[in-house]
Amino acid sequence: MSPDYYLKLIRRYWLILIVGLLLGTAAGLGAGLVQPKVYTANSSGFLNTSTETATNSSNSVALASAADTYAKSRAQSYADLGQTRVVADAVIQELGLTGSAEGLVGNVQVTVPSDTVTIQVSAKASDPQLASDIANAWISAMANEIRKLETGGSSTAAPTVQLTPMESAVIPTSPSSPNLPLFSSIGGLTGLILAFVFALLKGQYDKRIRSTADVEAITDHPIVGKLPMEKSLTESESRLSPDAKATHDVRVRGSVQLLNESLRELRTNLEFLDVDNPPRSIVVTSALPGDGKSTVAANLATMIAQSGKQVVLIDGDLRKPTVADSFNIPGEIGLTDVLAGRVELENAVHRWAQEVDMFILPSGSIPPNPAELLASKTMRDLVTSLTEEGVVVVIDAPPVLPVTDASILAAHFDGALVVASANVTRTDSLEQALNKIDSVQGRVLGLVLNRVPTKGFDRHAYGYYGNSYYYQKDVSEKTGKNKSK
Repeated sequence: MSPDYYLKLIRRYWLILIVGLLLGTAAGLGAGLVQPKVYTANSSGFLNTSTETATNSSNSVALASAADTYAKSRAQSYADLGQTRVVADAVIQELGLTGSAEGLVGNVQVTVPSDTVTIQVSAKASDPQLASDIANAWISAMANEIRKLETGGSSTAAPTVQLTPMESAVIPTSPSSPNLPLFSSIGGLTGLILAFVFALLKGQYDKRIRSTADVEAITDHPIVGKLPMEKSLTESESRLSPDAKATHDVRVRGSVQLLNESLRELRTNLEFLDVDNPPRSIVVTSALPGDGKSTVAANLATMIAQSGKQVVLIDGDLRKPTVADSFNIPGEIGLTDVLAGRVELENAVHRWAQEVDMFILPSGSIPPNPAELLASKTMRDLVTSLTEEGVVVVIDAPPVLPVTDASILAAHFDGALVVASANVTRTDSLEQALNKIDSVQGRVLGLVLNRVPTKGFDRHAYGYYGNSYYYQKDVSEKTGKNKSK
């Protein structure tokens, strides 16, 4: 995986990473807060040689140097003495503590800085005053034990080396543990790592179409159209692109114009698939329900009609028809009645508008054998008779994977447009649908990516609609000019 992949992963799942960071930080902070507070107090002393020994010498400098060397050699040994039960018992007796000597030794650390005669004591306790008392008492107890060792237990002999308290312990004002910033940092880092691993797994196993590269990785069929997400279609039951002139909201008008322009581009791309013999009978389908194939079929038919061609939109979804509702026309009589010979085609179609040559043939009554009707010679003859007269036929077909209807239609007519919904359709579902059409010798004209985001990171993934403000700006300028006039 290249660095670009990880960068895209971070940009796509940045919210997951932030949530992981925040949750990890909160967990770390919570873990720190439930820890018992520990206070640390520090005291120190230094080892010095007997002054009397030094002054009685004829060579005081040499003896002082030797004494210093001797004290340094003894310093580490006496630091080890400070970690024994003997010193702990003395401190317990002095302060009247109730704990064990072993437990007290575990809360005290005795160290000697390198090449010095200083002995440092760090004592920990749950109470700041107690920590200070233990540190001071520990130095005193060590001094007594060192005196005993140096004098052999004699009360009159002068010790060669003795420990002198140097700095008394100050009562700590804040606990040394738990370290809340450290707990929070570790928790935040852990949460971020776990969130990144989750994002990595999600990116590996999420098979939804996230970019045009996902489509290109599974098929050589071209992407002939990319239709932007339009709220007016997703938030209502309408499947027809609204008229940009019908709204006074400049932002809404701009998004509608963007959708209509994309539909025009889809219409043009279909014409250029085969310049000498452009497709006349177009099946519009998808892998699974919910990808917007009926919306694409309805809007594609209206856009082709607006170019001056005669169009017939046929509702070929004889299981869950939607065309009649989309155009708000009666759907009781339609395709099934024409195929059964009960009604002539002229009496079953509905003209959409007087200004365009577009006719709509609803599905009619739902039959018990949809696949057989669509595969019949009568169906082929019906569509062929229309295309021979120069009519462009757009067929809204059922999804490919649940039933065989769309595959049959794609094999009998000029080809199929397969609609995939961005961030919804799975690549494996799309691949299975394309293979199913190929298995019956059907032709795939191309793919249409529907509901492509126009905002956010995903708009870059599809390489489209990087700056939709072009249309909004154009409308705003025209609006301003009209007002100025």
